[in-house]
Amino acid sequence: MKRMRELLERLAIDVPVVLAPMAGNSTPELVAAVSNAGGLGSYGCAMLSREQLADECSRIRALSNRSFNLNFFCHAPPDVTAEQERAWRAKLAPYHAELGVDTNASAGGARRPFDDETCEAVLAIGPRVVSFHFGMPKPELVQRLKAAGMVLMSSATTSTEARRLVDLGADVIIAQGFEAGGHRGIFLTSDISTQVGTMALVPQVVDAVNVPVIATGGIADARGAAAALALGAAAVQVGTAYLFCPQAKVSALHRAALRNARDDQTVLTNLFTGRPARGLVNRLIRDLGPIHPAAPQFPAAANAVTPLRAEAERRGSSDLSPLWSGQAAALARECDAAELTRNLAAGMFEVLGELGDAARKVQRGQRAPAHS
Repeated sequence: MKRMRELLERLAIDVPVVLAPMAGNSTPELVAAVSNAGGLGSYGCAMLSREQLADECSRIRALSNRSFNLNFFCHAPPDVTAEQERAWRAKLAPYHAELGVDTNASAGGARRPFDDETCEAVLAIGPRVVSFHFGMPKPELVQRLKAAGMVLMSSATTSTEARRLVDLGADVIIAQGFEAGGHRGIFLTSDISTQVGTMALVPQVVDAVNVPVIATGGIADARGAAAALALGAAAVQVGTAYLFCPQAKVSALHRAALRNARDDQTVLTNLFTGRPARGLVNRLIRDLGPIHPAAPQFPAAANAVTPLRAEAERRGSSDLSPLWSGQAAALARECDAAELTRNLAAGMFEVLGELGDAARKVQRGQRAPAHS
């Protein structure tokens, strides 16, 4: 529990529960609800302009005086040739014809990497915590954030990535298991066949680095949270379960898909953005396969898909939408975000307490309680 106490103190939170920073689904209300309940609210900022970032943080601070986390992507800008773009649009041509969408329609690349301008905006806002996906920013930007007293976290999908992140300046590692919804944090390789499940990943990352580790991936209730702590994690990060909360920005089509999700209905796909991300299977994934070599480099694949998605959703269909979800969506329940945070915190310690009681009985030579 030493690492947990260290982490709670550094993040200035009361319970070891972190809201996953889900870009596109974040709202100030969701962040504030989690922070006010004692956890760490997180906002996925990769799709925000500098002005939007300032406005959203002002709204968060109007709702909460607690710690919160701002999350950013660290990908390289895409280098997509005209030939690659034509090849991708050719794959999508049948959907353009079906929906009557101009084949040249483009949404533009909304996801931006963490750069000098973004760093200036973050320094002006002054959050306690800043987290990253796909690696870490340039060393000079890391030093500027650290000099301002901010705690830096980043996602690792292997113990090798975890060690690299610490070398690059990460104060806390988020160990992202294969089960997690949304984009993989993978950054040292593109081979997703070697990605690791949460149960195997977390203890190896804990052993590999000398900083607190937050577990994420397939954690949707107190049982999963307790298991992560038993594996050595100092806290848990939860995403998909919070999508069921009224404070999350989730379309009616996405909510309906989540309500009917099963454990065997998600895949890693690069169709929607060009980078592997876990979501629920729909028509586009069935038609083209979850991973397609023609999808341009992240985030350029979204340029051609987004106008098709918008028209399909206007017609009431999620066939062409990214329905991000982890593998444990079926365990989640609709409730307020503050209630979910409190239930996760109380439940995980209750489970661990019961296990501790059982262990002490075994040590005393008593029979462990039977479980059905």
